[in-house]
Amino acid sequence: MKLYYSSGSCSLSPHIAICETGLDVELVKVDLQSHTLENGDNYLDINPCGYVPALELDNGDFLYEGPAIVQYLAGLAPDKNLAPAPDTFERAKLQQWLNFLSTELHKGVAPLFNPAMPDEAKAILVEGYSNRLSQLADALGNKDYLLGEQYSMADIYLFVILSWHPYFDFDASPWPTLQAFQERVGARAAVQQALKEEGLA
Repeated sequence: MKLYYSSGSCSLSPHIAICETGLDVELVKVDLQSHTLENGDNYLDINPCGYVPALELDNGDFLYEGPAIVQYLAGLAPDKNLAPAPDTFERAKLQQWLNFLSTELHKGVAPLFNPAMPDEAKAILVEGYSNRLSQLADALGNKDYLLGEQYSMADIYLFVILSWHPYFDFDASPWPTLQAFQERVGARAAVQQALKEEGLA
């Protein structure tokens, strides 16, 4: 298999998942500005949407969208317990968190990377994002992970989103619960491995 990625982007989530599972996956770097691979190939031929991640299976099929990819990877390594069993309430909770992170956090914060965005618009986005962080911190409470004691693909995704804060000078100190979560997940060997492989540590 191949994972098409861009350093530090949301594709870091499946990259960490790959390191957690130990699956044999080739990493292929994508230049998101030019939509080209390092060998010059057009990435739009792989994913017409132009964004990462994309997972190429050994049979030539492609899977897009991070939440779908990480659940597929979890299914290939069920012994790692990165996703609850299918058709259970716990699996539905995982999907709930993946959807929340994708739609309420990821999409909410992504425009802040645009340097051309007016300050007034940024302030509105930051306020909405901050509200979601407060809800997230309340839900996490005293638990180590979003599903309680079980570390899951949702925690990996949340870690990646929170890791973007320095890129737009966001102060996360009002949420010590999330800061502790970030340190806890960031200390995992698989997370450190993925960060090093992307030149981020």
